[in-house]
Amino acid sequence: MSLTALDPVAALRDAGLRVTDSRVAVIGALLAHPHASADAVFSAVAPTLARASRQSVYNALSDFVDAGLVRRIEPAGQPMLFELRVDDNHHHLICSRCGAVQDVDCAVGAAPCLHPSDDHGFQVTSAEVTYWGVCGACAASPSS
Repeated sequence: MSLTALDPVAALRDAGLRVTDSRVAVIGALLAHPHASADAVFSAVAPTLARASRQSVYNALSDFVDAGLVRRIEPAGQPMLFELRVDDNHHHLICSRCGAVQDVDCAVGAAPCLHPSDDHGFQVTSAEVTYWGVCGACAASPSS
């Protein structure tokens, strides 16, 4: 199912989670703002939910990650980010200037290596690759 067609209520039920206004709002915020930090999600839901708190957003995101509804990514030197795209082994491009994050489908070719030189007995199920660089907008503007 495409993320644009995601029904938050159905997604919560399918994940075995209780449907609440707060959880529906958190999913809505992630639909509108992929790769959002918990604070950004809180900022998005707070104006519409009188009882929203940072803790309730953190709890919802944690529950979503545990249920497999949301993926948490942890770019070095940045806050944790959350996204709803969980059904594939995609990777991320991250701008080292502005922090913009963009999904990129699974890497192809020999480099970067997606198969470890020695798996040490692990059964590898996925690889996580983060490409760091400068986004087009930052590259086009003068350095600060």
